[in-house]
Amino acid sequence: MDLGLVAICFALLVVASLYSSVGHGGASGYLAVLSLTTYGAMEAAWLKQHAWCLNLVVAGIAFWHFHRAGHHASRLTIPFVVASVPLAMFAGFLRVEGVVYDLLLSMCLVLAAWRLYAVSSEEKSVTGMPDWNVALPTGGAIGFASGLVGIGGGVLLSPILLLKGWATPKGAAATAAIFVWANSLAALGGAVLSNQMVLEFETLLPFICAVLIGGFIGSRYGADVAPQQMVRRILVVVLIVASAKRLFELI
Repeated sequence: MDLGLVAICFALLVVASLYSSVGHGGASGYLAVLSLTTYGAMEAAWLKQHAWCLNLVVAGIAFWHFHRAGHHASRLTIPFVVASVPLAMFAGFLRVEGVVYDLLLSMCLVLAAWRLYAVSSEEKSVTGMPDWNVALPTGGAIGFASGLVGIGGGVLLSPILLLKGWATPKGAAATAAIFVWANSLAALGGAVLSNQMVLEFETLLPFICAVLIGGFIGSRYGADVAPQQMVRRILVVVLIVASAKRLFELI
């Protein structure tokens, strides 16, 4: 067996474990791992589509665990998903390559990391559900950004849910998980409609096996074991590491 492939799969497993513990699919982490290998030379469409497929696996498992543990509130999730799906599909239809792609992804990660880190030490109580006139444009904007850069949007949605007091850390994880799953599927649909689908299933299969294990371990820990504040701290670390990695590549 190729030792390089084993190393990549192990790294993907670790990323899936970490991200799924906070309800994320891990696309930004997968993109970071792949960019350190020969796969980093692949075009943006290839990288995004493979990351979205891994998102579907991990976010699906994460949502199942957080929902089963009683942390999901459908009233919170629905407006964000309703607005994000069509715009994620439209963005997946577009072509974004090269420096523009790298810059957009880096900006998304830095913004999310900075916003959450700024209040990571504060304990914010849940103040109530957002109005639809606020949730719809928020979900739509995140969905569009997700489709452009190849992520599921969890790293952008979770900080907003926590900063606004719309959810507990575990409630935010549950909503983020189904949000990521829906956006990833929609963006892949956009790629299909625009004839940009370049998935390599032989390459994808070992990656899926790795994130399947990592996603199960991480989401089980996040949903059933980790205290609420620990979930918040893990999320801060995830965002800072991912944003630092993307910025380093641009320098």
